[in-house]
Amino acid sequence: MKSECCKKKTHRSDDEKKTINNRISRIEGQLKGIKRMIEEDSYCNDILVQLSAIENSVKSLSNHILENHLYSCVSRDLEQGNTEIVDELVSLFKKFNKS
Repeated sequence: MKSECCKKKTHRSDDEKKTINNRISRIEGQLKGIKRMIEEDSYCNDILVQLSAIENSVKSLSNHILENHLYSCVSRDLEQGNTEIVDELVSLFKKFNKS
């Protein structure tokens, strides 16, 4: 049985997919850079700075996807009278705010 998260789909334009995939590729590159830094025994502080940059990149990507979700999926569901989307959003924000 598929989990709840896999039942819904979001249509994204080819441009949006390209934008998201480019950002993911940059994050992957940053991670590979850190692996290389570890192999080269780079200074801890330098690695931590790069890890912070990755965290910021992931947060920025999450915010981008969230914004698109609000303007597309959420607004569409509300227009169609699906108020359950509000519960979904509350749950999402709770997950976003976990430390």
